[in-house]
Amino acid sequence: MTALSNSKRYFTLVGTILCQFGLGSVYTWSLFNEGLSAKLSQPLTQVAFTFGLLSLALAFGSSLSGKLQEKFGLRSVAITAGLALGLGLYLTSTASNLALLYIYGGILVGAADGAGYLLTLSNCVKWFPERKGLASAFSIGAYGLGSLGFKYLNLELINRFGMDNAFGLWAIAALVLVVGGALLISEAPQARAQTAGAGARDYTLAEAVSQPRYWLLALMFLTVCMSGLYLIGVAKDVGERYVGLSTSVAADTVAIIAAANLLGRLVLGILSDKIARIHIISIALACALTGMAMLLFVPLNEYSFFFAVACVAFSFGGTITVYPGLVSDFFGLTNLARNYGLIYLGFGIGSVVGSIVSFALGGFLPTFYLSLLLLFASLLCSISLWPSRSHHAKTATVH
Repeated sequence: MTALSNSKRYFTLVGTILCQFGLGSVYTWSLFNEGLSAKLSQPLTQVAFTFGLLSLALAFGSSLSGKLQEKFGLRSVAITAGLALGLGLYLTSTASNLALLYIYGGILVGAADGAGYLLTLSNCVKWFPERKGLASAFSIGAYGLGSLGFKYLNLELINRFGMDNAFGLWAIAALVLVVGGALLISEAPQARAQTAGAGARDYTLAEAVSQPRYWLLALMFLTVCMSGLYLIGVAKDVGERYVGLSTSVAADTVAIIAAANLLGRLVLGILSDKIARIHIISIALACALTGMAMLLFVPLNEYSFFFAVACVAFSFGGTITVYPGLVSDFFGLTNLARNYGLIYLGFGIGSVVGSIVSFALGGFLPTFYLSLLLLFASLLCSISLWPSRSHHAKTATVH
């Protein structure tokens, strides 16, 4: 590698981290729900639905990012995503009814976030074909840290300047991070993208979806996202109503989830450069299965509940970190944004399926049982995808 291309890939890594940090800020949305509910004189549940729309739009934006990159180029799309994210956040502060809130805060913010997220992530992975897990861990770890960092920033902005002004300042901060990061990013050259590993072949999306293993990977991803996102959303309530914890103790679940989620991203992401990624996913699924089984069948106290929740959060964080590299192991790096983009729709679908099941069947337990069954099936699917003979741990490409 030339000194110039080496410099480009490290600038790209820094730029990707900045972009991901700004994009991750959307996960502080719940801080604004009560203020928006009071301002619009609408029930909190209807206002909170904005984040469900945001998650769906994020998944669809991610799935389209590869096509947008082909047409307009990576940097142009990433800069536009940053501008659209800032605009969406600003317009949210002007929303005078639920419909506008859903359009600005849900659809526009989510689509912009998704397009920038998957595009910059997949490009960074292409620059580091020999360290795909580490590149994903840095990128997605920055996304998670963005939600943590902006939690404190946005709380301070709300307390000091009020909700509407906080939205405007948040918009500026996110825009500067994403656009500034995008300016540092270089698009990975095709020749480099094709050095995924020994024997790796690049599949188009049409070729990839014609293979059963693609849909097995999609099922596994959907399952982890559904179980992880649902539990993350209701963990405090489960602790209070199901386990019988006090409000203050149950609130500690939020910190447990954040720590386990980040740990999963770092540990499993880094390990995936040393152990076959499909084996790492099997470990993550077994971990989530253990946590879900504990929630259903083990008498829970404070510590066993925290451990069970941590297992699911660890699995979720690790899975979304390892998956870009895993998809490239199976289907090549060149079309990663498109091939992973369709699978990533499972994130958006998973974000609502758990809640729909819970609402339809009444309570946490039906969703936990469904998650348990799907996790068990997904674990079997992952084992069926193990290579039939020994491969180099970093490639483990199945043909």
